[in-house]
Amino acid sequence: MWKWENISMDFITKLPRTANGKDSIWVIVDRLTKSAHFLPIRETYPVRKLARIYIDEIVSRHGIPLSIISDRDARFTARFWESLHEAFGTRLDLSTAYHPQTDGQTERTIQTLEDMLRACVINFGGNWDSHLPLVEFSYNNSYHASIGMAPFEALYGRKCRSPICWTEVGESQITGPEIILETTDKIRQICDNLLAARSRQKSYADKRRKPLEFEVGDMILERIGKVAYKLELPPELSNVHPTFHVSNLRKCLADQDLQVPLDDIRVDDTMHFVEKPVEIMDREVKKLKRSRIPIVKVRWESKRGPEFTWERKDQMKLKYPHLFTTVTPS
Repeated sequence: MWKWENISMDFITKLPRTANGKDSIWVIVDRLTKSAHFLPIRETYPVRKLARIYIDEIVSRHGIPLSIISDRDARFTARFWESLHEAFGTRLDLSTAYHPQTDGQTERTIQTLEDMLRACVINFGGNWDSHLPLVEFSYNNSYHASIGMAPFEALYGRKCRSPICWTEVGESQITGPEIILETTDKIRQICDNLLAARSRQKSYADKRRKPLEFEVGDMILERIGKVAYKLELPPELSNVHPTFHVSNLRKCLADQDLQVPLDDIRVDDTMHFVEKPVEIMDREVKKLKRSRIPIVKVRWESKRGPEFTWERKDQMKLKYPHLFTTVTPS
């Protein structure tokens, strides 16, 4: 077996539609190195369009594989898809609902990826497709226990050289171009989602039980994939995409008269609690070589109660100028 000679693929569908019309992710994983590509697509793409994407994104990078494992999605059983791979000399193996006998380790990898990707889509909102390259980068450079290294290292034989050490918390958090700060924050969110997804999958395996599942009728309209559900939301939340990752859902066992009114809960368009800065608690000047950077200690109002962080003064003043308006005593 050699790298990218045997691959698995699956579709993650029913995602919020982006400005580019993308509403699905095509996940393709090498079964040897666990390296992966995440391709944004439309669920309505015809098989010929998918074949062109496959050639441009996979064959052009890794060559033609010997075998492909996929589920029995209609697109993978279409005559054109079968004839294409027959001409390539690629064997198509159709699994049955992620049966472990097919390739349990890779199937668990894909389940973890779906878990992580749906969580990232919730975080990044309506332009999630523009963040997929960072998601792919983060996954391929994260440690994978089954191979004892990161997929990137398994694929290329060396560790990835990055312009910044994403995992270290240091001076890079408050210095450098804005794009570095934004990218670091996104990488951290993605890594947190990946860690949480792996933790959930391990918990399910350790307890030898299925993940938390809901049935249509439990205020559920439709089950989307293996870790997502479509909800019937009240009119007040009409601007929120109705598909949710299972980690964001809990079975409600309370009486209706104990429910909290929506007016008392402040959430944004991605269903995250709105956290806002309340006041500046302290001020300091960070000295870095020849630079002096003013920073402020900010108290935030969040669902967990008061929280405190150190932020750059210029960035906070730009976003929240009201925190810096002081009344001079007469």
